[in-house]
Amino acid sequence: METVVRKPLTNLQLELLKTFSHQLEETELLEVKKILAEFFAKRAVEQANAAWDQKGWTDEDVDRLLETKMRKNSKEK
Repeated sequence: METVVRKPLTNLQLELLKTFSHQLEETELLEVKKILAEFFAKRAVEQANAAWDQKGWTDEDVDRLLETKMRKNSKEK
């Protein structure tokens, strides 16, 4: 079954389509996926660090967050 895209493509998606309009070897594809994953992971860490600094969090604050149950079970609804 073919997936239907309902939203317009982002500028990144369009650029990637143009850049990789040819078939890649499986090893090349895995390398590109790794590069993209590292790029987005780095950005996520940078944003988390910025939030940490902005909120003035300490290690103790994070420990408290780790011990806090923030989700409800489906039975608790």
